[in-house]
Amino acid sequence: MVGLVIVSHSERIAEGLKELAGQMATDVSIAAAGGTNDGRLGTDAEKIITAIKEVYTEDGVLVLFDIGSAYMSADIALESLSDKMREKVQIVDAALVEGAITAAIECSLNKTLNEIKEELRTLSIAKMPQ
Repeated sequence: MVGLVIVSHSERIAEGLKELAGQMATDVSIAAAGGTNDGRLGTDAEKIITAIKEVYTEDGVLVLFDIGSAYMSADIALESLSDKMREKVQIVDAALVEGAITAAIECSLNKTLNEIKEELRTLSIAKMPQ
């Protein structure tokens, strides 16, 4: 089953969203990587690496993030992983709350990483104003 990592500048947002998504999909491995190691707002590549390793499976890991610099931290984290592990981790740009809940449910249905990414892409398209 695909694991899920939630990256936010706020530890409380990441933990709260982990809790919410976990209520929707109790059997999915979800990790929160929010804030810095010293408790400030921001992101930390080391926290993201730890979170990825916590939920990693051969099925893959989906990483969702809140804003731009969280993406950069997640990308730096990926660079630090082994080649084998990096192949199985995808960073996806999606609305964080809706994306995390949708991803958790899709993970619980044993969908593949690519199927989950497509569902998140569809969700993004559906929400675009005309």
